[in-house]
Amino acid sequence: MNRLIAILGAALLAVLGTGAVWAQGVAPAAPPTLFKIGYVDIEDDPRYDREFVYALTQPGRERVRIPSVARYQPFPGAQLAIDESNQTGRFSGNSFELIRHSGADAAGLVAWIEKARAEQGINFFLIDADTNTTRAVSQAVRGQEVMLFNVTNPDDRLRGAFCAQNLLHTAPSYNMLTDAVTQYLVFQGWVNILLLTGPLEEDVKVAEALKRSIRRNGARLVEERKFLPSNDPRQRELNNTRLLTGGNRDYDVVFIADTDGEFARTFPYQTVRARPVVGAAGLTPEAWHWTWERQGAPQLSSRFHTANNRFMYGPDWSAWAAVRALTLAQSRVKSLDYRQVREYVLSDQLRFDGYMGSQLDFRAWDHQLRMNVFLTLPNAVIARAPMEKFEHATNDLDTLGVDRPETTCRF
Repeated sequence: MNRLIAILGAALLAVLGTGAVWAQGVAPAAPPTLFKIGYVDIEDDPRYDREFVYALTQPGRERVRIPSVARYQPFPGAQLAIDESNQTGRFSGNSFELIRHSGADAAGLVAWIEKARAEQGINFFLIDADTNTTRAVSQAVRGQEVMLFNVTNPDDRLRGAFCAQNLLHTAPSYNMLTDAVTQYLVFQGWVNILLLTGPLEEDVKVAEALKRSIRRNGARLVEERKFLPSNDPRQRELNNTRLLTGGNRDYDVVFIADTDGEFARTFPYQTVRARPVVGAAGLTPEAWHWTWERQGAPQLSSRFHTANNRFMYGPDWSAWAAVRALTLAQSRVKSLDYRQVREYVLSDQLRFDGYMGSQLDFRAWDHQLRMNVFLTLPNAVIARAPMEKFEHATNDLDTLGVDRPETTCRF
């Protein structure tokens, strides 16, 4: 009983002592810090237009629309990272908010970015746009306290000739994706590659990236043949699978550069020779895949699926990674100051877990996020690049994409 009285007395003295401290004018703890991040994209972006195939389902045999290629805007990935950061931020007094704006063109995005910076203090923005728009926005805000994170665009020129000091990339480049494929093919001993290239500008970019990767990783280009998605019998040499994969020259594997995906969708198992298909069909390189089962990845994929009722794809992960890098940097510098957060993001102090098995950070020479690339089938991950025997003097992740001696980026 005496011990209980002593404990209660001590507690009372502690409370009174605290009151005395407030009475002496000591300020209470600072209010939670709100860190706002912008997200900009294009209204009715044609990159997300999808071709549909049809399937009949039982019972009733009703006709169901099924997209031939999964194309989803990645905003939910960014929002998931905000929600996760707010859960942990409760313990550190930080809170985070994602503010989205869809504009008609680059000028509209620039106007909103400048207004958001002036009126809401937003300095960091995720951008989901084509190459011309992304480049125009980065040039227009050059010299301002604005940093952009490209979360969807794989164009290598944005990391090279079109690179910008204020533009970072959490989306993998075409060079990174094709490096991952060729590393795997060389690892398997499938070094002789037949390349089929489609008519689109993006198809040509993929094909050029593959040729570079072939030279870099010790494979061999047997031949490049052009294809044209069409049912026109007058163009059989461009649209007939048997003709495209026939001839006297043998090969180990067929790589299809088809960013639209419709032609490649039905290509496997129709080649003249019994050869694997990679690229846009068969074995495909991805920034993320929902079947990756290591490094805590199932938990991330599960949280995304629960929130959005669909699988998490590569662009979703890239948007998640951009927000993750920003909220982590802000929490560590304990400041809303643009320069402090920016310097931390670009420093070698920023290392974060992307549920891939590697610690991730940004390359100094082109601001590309170092990351793994998965080699995938629709329902499985077959391998994770970099592959064994592809080593780098300082960081094996730099075997994917443009290394420092190769870069054409000049900030």
